[in-house]
Formats: sequence, C-alpha cells, structure tokens
Amino acid sequence: MEDRLGAAETKFAEIVWERGTLPSGELARLAAERLGWKKSTAYTVLRRLCDKGLIQNEGGVVTALLSREEYAARQSTQFVSETFGGSLPAFLAAFTAGRKLTEKEVRELQRLIDEAKEG
Repeated sequence: MEDRLGAAETKFAEIVWERGTLPSGELARLAAERLGWKKSTAYTVLRRLCDKGLIQNEGGVVTALLSREEYAARQSTQFVSETFGGSLPAFLAAFTAGRKLTEKEVRELQRLIDEAKEG
C-alpha cells in the first residue's frame, strides 16, 4: 500500500469496507448517493485506490485488499516511523504529554505490552 488516502478517497474506501465485495456499478451508485459524485468521479477514485493497492476491481467486482484495521495499522506504523524515528516510546511520550492517563488506559496499555512481549 503506497501513500496515504485523502479525505475523499477515505470516504470512498469506507463504502467498500462497509459493504465488502460489491459490483463496481453499485459502488458508483453508492458514491453518487452518499457523496454526491458523478459516475466518472467514482471510477477515477476507484482506479486510484486500485493503483495504491488498497482495493481491487476484477471483472467489475470490487473488494478490499486491506481491511480498515490493516490500513490504519500501516498508516500508524508509517507515522511513528516518519515522525518519531520508529520509536514507540517517543510516540507515547509525545501523545501523553500534558495529560494524565486514566487507570483504565494504563491497564489497557499494559495488556497490549504484555501481549506484544508474548509474541
């Protein structure tokens, strides 16, 4: 997956993530209904997302190659890498600067750390 998605691309991808596999014509209809797009705009964005490796359009059937969660994980990893040199502790320090974590947040973070250590 290359590049981040713009706001319009994200809204379009949300339709695919929500619906799963669907015909490209139905996707274009939903984009017109929900986003106010012309058919040509929907197909342009569809092609861009296919070029970016997020979705595929095979035989007029559109499917996501990455789930919403997989896309978010890749973007998060890329952000931490670019902004904090890949340092998760540096990211967490910046994220929590100036705010106190709740006990629930601390427990959840500890659970995630424990799970990551276990493999």
